[in-house]
Amino acid sequence: MLKLIKLEWKRNNISRLIRNAVIMTAVLLVFIMITAGEAGADVTTRGFFNKSFIHASVELFTHMSYMVFTGVMLAGLIVGEYEKGTIRLLFSYPIKRQKIMLSKIFAVWIFNFMALVISKLLMYAVVLATGSFTHIPSTDIPYGYWLFWVELLLGSAAMISISFLALPVGMKMKSSKATVVAAVIVVCFTQGNIGEFTLAYSVPFYTLLFVLAIFAVFLSTYRVEEKDV
Repeated sequence: MLKLIKLEWKRNNISRLIRNAVIMTAVLLVFIMITAGEAGADVTTRGFFNKSFIHASVELFTHMSYMVFTGVMLAGLIVGEYEKGTIRLLFSYPIKRQKIMLSKIFAVWIFNFMALVISKLLMYAVVLATGSFTHIPSTDIPYGYWLFWVELLLGSAAMISISFLALPVGMKMKSSKATVVAAVIVVCFTQGNIGEFTLAYSVPFYTLLFVLAIFAVFLSTYRVEEKDV
């Protein structure tokens, strides 16, 4: 399986994907640093504990960006293969179709999970290193609090996993555009708010979506050996 995952990254030019992730992270960092300013000490109530403006901003904007990025990768690595018909060539190899599909799914999930975690860590590191002249109080980010690291890892895993709700939509319609649009809708549904009401950081809500995402992956690979492509 690991060899197939590496092959997927190679086939889809992982260096280009890394470059795009780096550019997106840099743009997000500049945007967050500009908008933080004196609001760095403000507190919001997202997640397991109260967060400063800069902390909540890093979480929110990286989640939104990488959820869409995951949708784009799903469109390119999986749905696009069906849309163009190139999946037939892959399925002609003496490898189980389900194994090929799972390698694609894991290739997308692993890349985006690692990219999201690294992106967050880089942003927090820059905030910490530049605090003396940006006057953004990095002390408001609880680096020494174990729940900070638990939430960073679990939150990243949950957000990337929930993004896979877009996969069966794209597979059903055989449309890359539909996959990306579905990913954007998932982002709005999970990260947006109406007035003061929001489902963001609702553990029961995210748990339900996580279960639905697993079911979505199951639907996308179910009986793939028998389906006509």
